[in-house]
Amino acid sequence: MGAWVVNIPAIEERVGISHATLGGLLVLLGLGAFTGMQVAGRLADRLGARIVVPATGVLCSAALVLPGLPREPWTLAAALLAFGFCNGCLDVSMNAHAVHVEKAYGRPVMSAFHATFSVGGVLAALVGAATASAGLSPAAGMAAMGALGIAIALVSARALLPTAPTAADTGSAGETEQAPAAGRRGTSRRIWILAALALMVMLCEGAANDWSALHLKDALGAPASTAAFAYGTFAATMTIGRLLADRLVARFGSMAILRYGAATAAVGITIVTVSPWIWAAFVGWALFGLGLSGCVPQLFSAAGHADPSAAGANVSRVAGLGYVGMLAGPAAIGWLTHLVALNHTFVLLILLCAATAVAAGILRTGSDRTSEMAASSS
Repeated sequence: MGAWVVNIPAIEERVGISHATLGGLLVLLGLGAFTGMQVAGRLADRLGARIVVPATGVLCSAALVLPGLPREPWTLAAALLAFGFCNGCLDVSMNAHAVHVEKAYGRPVMSAFHATFSVGGVLAALVGAATASAGLSPAAGMAAMGALGIAIALVSARALLPTAPTAADTGSAGETEQAPAAGRRGTSRRIWILAALALMVMLCEGAANDWSALHLKDALGAPASTAAFAYGTFAATMTIGRLLADRLVARFGSMAILRYGAATAAVGITIVTVSPWIWAAFVGWALFGLGLSGCVPQLFSAAGHADPSAAGANVSRVAGLGYVGMLAGPAAIGWLTHLVALNHTFVLLILLCAATAVAAGILRTGSDRTSEMAASSS
């Protein structure tokens, strides 16, 4: 995904489209991802990670080159739809498997897994900056990253848990069938609350993914090689935050991480919105990434642990609605550029971060499944 993000300015220029048109095309990326998530979640529960994760990893890596090839808007639309579908399949299957790995460890580790995603963003930013400076086409860099992804997917297959979750993980099938209807309704309500929070958080994350580089280039006049590092800065601080988050979650609980993380992100994006200086914008994007770093992993983890026998389906719901946000964020920013300057559109992100912090503070008084898991294993 990082290889796509850092090449957005070059692809936009190659195809010859406006920010608003790009925002509309990004809807198809999110639509494809949402559809892929719903398919992969159920497959992950039925077939297990050893089959689903490598298969979706190969498909996603192969599809990575597609957005770098088109010269017309309609072919870019088709490429984004296909790439989004494959990426959605991979995203949910990996996160569903991570829930079972976390369960086997008996302590929070989801953020550490998500940190590797951020590492990929940093590496992609470096590759994107290098290819932009060298004058290479987006397709060349994306093809190289895709080939590396295929190799990683195939090599890592043997290290995955070999079977899908069984009734033994959560009790017998009879016990599951006899579970009180009120308990099932409570679990369902919790899943949809987590999904709503994921929508807000991932809307902010998606906006940073797709518009951070364009913000530096268009609003502040930075060259393309410098602008590419805006996303890299955001991804780097997300990596640092996620490497630290699991220990903090074990101590304070997942909703506390969500609350204070969203508040930090609100401060960061406020700096981005009001600052006229490139260096200050980098500081703002860094704080934005640090604040958001622990949010999505804990939402996914809480969804998976709500019912481990249906981890894939539950994660697909939370991730699916979250990806609606990740889709809506870039699209909303693109449409708002018709009305106000690009940096002023980020006021929307300030409001969403503040709302997430307030909601997480309220939810903290209820059940915090991630901290409960950590406490029960100690």
